[in-house]
Amino acid sequence: MIVEGGRRLSGQLTVQGAKNSVLPILAAALLSEDQCRIQHCPRLRDVETAVEILRYLGCEARWEGQDLLVDATVVSRCDIPDVLMRKMRSSVIFLGAILSRCGHAEISYPGGCELGPRPIDLHLAALRSLGAEIREEGGSLQCSAPRLQGAEIVLSIPSVGATENAVLAACGAEGTTTISNAAREPEIADLQKFLCAMGASVHGAGSSTVTVVGKKPLHGCDHTLIGDRIVAATYLSAAAAAGGEICLKGVDYRHLSTVTTALQQAGCRISCSPESIRLWSNGVLRGVSPIRTSPYPGFPTDAQAEVMAALLCSRGTTVFVENMFENRYRHVPELQRMGADVRLEGRVAVVCGVEKLHGARVHATDLRGGAALVVAGLQAEGVTQVTQTHHIDRGYADLAGDLRSLGAEIRTEEATDEDT
Repeated sequence: MIVEGGRRLSGQLTVQGAKNSVLPILAAALLSEDQCRIQHCPRLRDVETAVEILRYLGCEARWEGQDLLVDATVVSRCDIPDVLMRKMRSSVIFLGAILSRCGHAEISYPGGCELGPRPIDLHLAALRSLGAEIREEGGSLQCSAPRLQGAEIVLSIPSVGATENAVLAACGAEGTTTISNAAREPEIADLQKFLCAMGASVHGAGSSTVTVVGKKPLHGCDHTLIGDRIVAATYLSAAAAAGGEICLKGVDYRHLSTVTTALQQAGCRISCSPESIRLWSNGVLRGVSPIRTSPYPGFPTDAQAEVMAALLCSRGTTVFVENMFENRYRHVPELQRMGADVRLEGRVAVVCGVEKLHGARVHATDLRGGAALVVAGLQAEGVTQVTQTHHIDRGYADLAGDLRSLGAEIRTEEATDEDT
């Protein structure tokens, strides 16, 4: 991805459907012995992987424009091969759905971005609470649950994935399941909306207690995904850094309140309506009060890198504290190649604003870190080359095209052997 810095951004665009909604929703489609239509579905690498998994399991899946149709009338397998599990972290979300539909499942441990240890013990503990028997054999998980039973599940931390897996499995359990200390992310509320449209009984998503009354089989439905708040945060950060005025449609501003507050502190003007966010920036930002990542409704760890990139040329200093993943600063050495002054100490990053950045050849180390390099390139002098952009493609349907529509000078080129 080739970025020429120094262009102000202006214009309007509609934010893609949420990656962190569509993946558990595609897993949930397994609970329907019918066809589901997922509207406003982004074409991402991770979505294509989820589609591969569904087809491997025996489902039919096809695109109709921006809609993805999934027909789970027939589920002929209950295992996911290692090659598909390794492609993305979220593949583990299929475990609860397969158990609910089939009564047994076999998977290996999931892959994804290398952000540090992300054990799935909470997922497994939740499923065991519902009556699943799980054992590890040769690196794979053998799971059996011929009869799931509703239960009281208390999560030690509000894990998004564990909450989703517990909800999906509980839909096929007998009786009522209560999940306490559940994650509160908007994407979980979106999953609940989808499940209820299929006839499930799920209540409380978005709060710390979710209640599920088991009911199956479920029927098909049409569902429109919420807008991707992390993609929106990326474009807001880009406009804040490059300067200009942009309007983002199709995203709930309430899902981004911590990000917009930080950008307002930095000197941006932001105006919100129920379905849009408008930002003005003169490109001259100032440091903000410490940013600490935490579970929703706190500052999202997925937006940390992009906001950091926006503040690299700010006046003053900003402290970031990463509380979610220990390897979430892998993008920092690449930003330093562009002239950024970022000092690391464990989970703390101190950003000291510099007068200017310069273009450089940098490597995307993960999904959000790759987007941060693009944000940095938009404000840098000269040309920035971002390689290994397959990471970016996991979460952005068309990052370059969207930014180009806002006036950025950015293009993609075929990778060379050196890039890969």
